[in-house]
Amino acid sequence: MIRLAKEKVNVIGAGLAGVEASLQLAMRQIPVSLYEMKKHKRSPAHQSDLFAELVCSNSLRSDQLENAVGLLKAELRQLGSFVMAVADQTRIPAGGALAVDRELFSNRLTQMVCDHPLIDVYDEEVTQIPEGITIIATGPLTSGLLADAIQDLTGTESLHFYDAVAPIVDADSLDRSIVYKMNRYQKGDGAYLNCPMTKADYDLFYDELIKAECVKQRDFELQLFDGCLPIEEMARRGYHTLLYGPLKPVGLARPDYPRPYAVVQLRQDDLAGGLYNLVGFQTHLTFPAQKRVIRLIPGLQNATISRYGVMHRNTFVNGPKVLLDTYQIKDHPKWFIAGQLSGVEGYVESIGSGLIAGINAAKLARGKPPVTFPCDTAIGAQAHYIAHASATDFQPQNVNFGFFSGLPGKGSKKDRRLALAHNSLSIIATLQEDSILD
Repeated sequence: MIRLAKEKVNVIGAGLAGVEASLQLAMRQIPVSLYEMKKHKRSPAHQSDLFAELVCSNSLRSDQLENAVGLLKAELRQLGSFVMAVADQTRIPAGGALAVDRELFSNRLTQMVCDHPLIDVYDEEVTQIPEGITIIATGPLTSGLLADAIQDLTGTESLHFYDAVAPIVDADSLDRSIVYKMNRYQKGDGAYLNCPMTKADYDLFYDELIKAECVKQRDFELQLFDGCLPIEEMARRGYHTLLYGPLKPVGLARPDYPRPYAVVQLRQDDLAGGLYNLVGFQTHLTFPAQKRVIRLIPGLQNATISRYGVMHRNTFVNGPKVLLDTYQIKDHPKWFIAGQLSGVEGYVESIGSGLIAGINAAKLARGKPPVTFPCDTAIGAQAHYIAHASATDFQPQNVNFGFFSGLPGKGSKKDRRLALAHNSLSIIATLQEDSILD
C-alpha cells in the first residue's frame, strides 16, 4: 500500500492539464493544493466556474489508432487518465471522433476533484509561483501577473498568438428540410448535420464573409495560429481555400441528390442533441456580422445562435528554451509547466502533459527521479518535441506522426501507423509492468 506523502504539491489552474495532474497526484497519495481563479476572475473566453472547461470545440478529435491523436488517447486510457475516462463516459455521437457533452464532462470532473480528500481547492488568483513542488497549468489564458512572474523566472519572453472559438446554434432552429445527417465517407453513425451549398450559395456566402466586420484589433500585435485560423482569415487567402478546408464537400454526397458545391458541417455539442457547433467556424467577426453571415448558409437561415464565436489570447512559453522532456523547468526542476502554456496544442495533448507532470511531481515528492517517456510513444514524442524543437521558430503543434523518428516496416501508410501504434502501447504496458510509473 502506498503511504501518504508528507510534501504537498501545488497545482495552479484547474483546466484539463491541472485536473489530470491533481488526480494523478492524489491517486499516488500526494496531497494537492489546487488553485483556480475563475470564481473571482474569468478570462474573456471562459463562461463557467467549472473545472476542465472546454472553451473551443467539444471534440477531442479522432479516436482512430492510425491517427496520432487517436493513439495518444489510447495511451492515456492505458495509463489511467482520469480526464479521458470521464470523456468516454460523457461522449456523444461524432462518427470516428470523440466528442463530449461539455457541461456534463466538466461537471463530473469538477465533482471528482472537489470531493477528493487529498485535494484542497483554493478559489483565488495566484500571481507568484509558490515555494515547493508546483505544476503551473494556467493554460493559454494565463493572467498577466502570473505570466510576468513566469517570464521573470524563465528569462525569456512568453510567446503569444490568438485563437478563435466557433459559434453554437440551437438544434430546434435548423431547417431539417435542407439539413441532412451524414458522416464524411459514411463513417460512423451519422453524427454530423450537413448544410449543402450550391455554387450560387457559396459565392454569396464567400463575398459576404470576406467583407464582414471583425472585432477591432487592440494595441498589441495580432498573431494567428495556422492550426486554428478564423474562417474569415482562411477565406481571405483565396476563393478555394474553404472548399479544400472546413467546407469541402468530398464524401458528403447523398444518393439521388446533386453533389453539393460546398458543405457546412454541424457537430453535436451536448448529450441531448439540442446544440450544434459549426465545424471549423472559429471566428472573430462582430456578433451582428456572425448572425448575418451564418444565416446565409442553407438550413441556417433562421438559426438561433446560442453562443457566438469569440477571439482570445493564447500564451505559451518557448518550450525548447524553458522545459525538459518531463515538463520541468530546466533551471528550476521543482517547478513544472503543463497544458497549453507549455506549448502543446489541443485538448488531448494538454491532458497528456498534465499526466506526465502529475506522475513526475509525485516522484519528486517521494524523492525519486522523474521519468522520461520513450519517444516511440505519442505521449513521449510530444514531450520530446516540446523540449527539443527549434527554439528560434517554436510554435505549438498538435501531436502528429512527424514527432516520431519514422514509420516502421513496409506496406500502406495506415498499416505502418497501426504497427507503430501497437508498438507504442506495448512499450507503455512494459513501463507499467515494471512499476516505473508508480
